[in-house]
Amino acid sequence: MSGWQHIPMKSYLLQLIQNIRVSDLFDIAIITILSYVILVWFKKTASRFVLIGIVILAMIYAMARIFHLYLTEYVLQGFFAILIIALIIIFQEDLRRFFERLATWRIVRKIPLGTSPHLDAEVISRVVAKLIQKRQGALIVLRGDDLLDRHLRGGFILEGKLSETILESIFDPHSTGHDGAVIIENSVIAKFGCHLPLSVNITKFGNLGLRHTAALGLSERCDAVCIAVSEENGTVSIAREGTLSTLLNPNDLISILEQFFHRRVPTGKKSAWLRWISENSWEKATAIILACGLWFAFGYQTESIRRDYVIPIVYKNLTADWIIEEQKPEEATTTLMGSKQAFDLLNEDSLKIALDMTAVKEGKQQVLIGTENLQHPSNVTVVDIKPSKIGFVARRLVRIDAPIEVRTSGALPEGLKLEKIDVVPASIQVITLSKNIKKLKIVTEPINLEEISETTTLTPRLIIPEEVQSVNGKQPSVEVTIEIE
Repeated sequence: MSGWQHIPMKSYLLQLIQNIRVSDLFDIAIITILSYVILVWFKKTASRFVLIGIVILAMIYAMARIFHLYLTEYVLQGFFAILIIALIIIFQEDLRRFFERLATWRIVRKIPLGTSPHLDAEVISRVVAKLIQKRQGALIVLRGDDLLDRHLRGGFILEGKLSETILESIFDPHSTGHDGAVIIENSVIAKFGCHLPLSVNITKFGNLGLRHTAALGLSERCDAVCIAVSEENGTVSIAREGTLSTLLNPNDLISILEQFFHRRVPTGKKSAWLRWISENSWEKATAIILACGLWFAFGYQTESIRRDYVIPIVYKNLTADWIIEEQKPEEATTTLMGSKQAFDLLNEDSLKIALDMTAVKEGKQQVLIGTENLQHPSNVTVVDIKPSKIGFVARRLVRIDAPIEVRTSGALPEGLKLEKIDVVPASIQVITLSKNIKKLKIVTEPINLEEISETTTLTPRLIIPEEVQSVNGKQPSVEVTIEIE
């Protein structure tokens, strides 16, 4: 009995493995990466609780649809109608930071050359200790992974190697830019005298000075660590991830800095890939489970269905000197097979039967229609195409010099004699079908000789047949001179 119960599950798993395509694996991998990036982002963003509230409302809305709670569904429909605008307003700063991180995101972070996390932490700690003793204020920014340029105003570019002497000289009260912030990146003092954005959420931290408000403001907008030294109280505070804390023991600063540097530039024996796998393991597992669940819900289906489509027939690689006439039929009916999800995502306008006309010949002919001629998504299969061939007539367009024939009507007045009729140019260049070359002739509109009493030059209109085109697309003109004796 137990063996009988295991057979369906075993066959189901076997069928699942057989139906998974390479494109499905790529599909799951892309959704996994996007889910992981979003989970890591919301783990750090201060607005994640707002998102959790929206997710709870979405779950309530889904339950209302399942259990037919019409009033709840009606109310929440109005809420979700303005959800996109609400998300843009609520997560404006977080979304900008997310797209910046996505644009500069790398799976494996390269270790910058010449960096020494322990030495950098010691240098900064010693300088902060000296500034506390001297009661000199300072604001030091250690860049994380996020970009800082759009948050900084003013400042001076230095690009000098981190050292105690340079840091002390920058924060000397008589130094230019000592009131601004110093930006440190990869053991290099990149800029000094920079102005940072001020925090608007300082009520929970009490009365803060300008340096502390700026340090808190920058930490709310990126993952940088800001060190603020108070010249009034002789204390040091750390701002990171939108929080501000004052160190009771300034000696604790070196351990905090070493943790920050080692997290950004790991120096362990593990390889970069092993470190990446071990970081954020919960988020990675959740992203994989979420991607697989979405694929099972929307991408995987063992039962296939068939649908018929009437598809237009188009030509590719047909040069401008060919025209197709008497095409029969103009459309074809094709039968496609695939999952319901595949048909839900199918755009009918993208379906076309494209015939290659590279080797087209002049005259009446037939071309076979095969599955290779049908442009269709890879997640559906072509079962049948009717008709299996198409007939048409191909005509080649040629460029020739067509002679001009002047037509006249009536007769000259009595006593006058027609000497000759000249036409300039004697021929014009036109485009026509090759079958019309021998019999083609361009004539003018009739010229009434009864109205002519002396040698006259006219510009009569040319009568051009429908199967003839001018070379430049404009109406050609000629001059006709009638000489009278």
